[in-house]
Amino acid sequence: MKYLTQIKLLALDVDGVLTDGIIYYGLMGDSMKGFSAHDGMGISLARAGGLKTALITGRRSPMVERRARDLHIDYVVQDAVDKLAEMQKLCKTQGFTLEEVSYMGDDLNDVDLISHVGFGAAPNDACEEAKRNAAFVSAYNGGHGALRELVEYILKGQDKWTHILRQYKSGRVDIKQ
Repeated sequence: MKYLTQIKLLALDVDGVLTDGIIYYGLMGDSMKGFSAHDGMGISLARAGGLKTALITGRRSPMVERRARDLHIDYVVQDAVDKLAEMQKLCKTQGFTLEEVSYMGDDLNDVDLISHVGFGAAPNDACEEAKRNAAFVSAYNGGHGALRELVEYILKGQDKWTHILRQYKSGRVDIKQ
């Protein structure tokens, strides 16, 4: 798990990773997404472990902005047509390398990014191409704990998990779900 020690940035797709991929539309044209509290806790734990966090999504949504604000996500890129190019720009401006990034995505527009980062990941219900290119495939589906499992895997691989648990038990971790 030595390769996990280089990870400094946890980047995520939204639809199909932070959500189950279902978008609900109301009669007035409004839309809704559901976000998992377990995955929200995963982001809080990642931040407690010193990882920066990013969302890279091909859509634009005020719900994503709100969830990112609630969870104190460091970087949010919406309307990303080429996610790899967007990640390269983000890395350049923020001082990261692609090798220092773990990215979880679930569909064809995520495959390039999954295969170019230091640690690519996919939820269990991702498309076959995403799973085939990922170093880590969660036992859980998107929006149902896949992100949380990835975060624990990274933090354990970085030998930070026990310290974070002690911080959590003492109340020194700001947990958002």
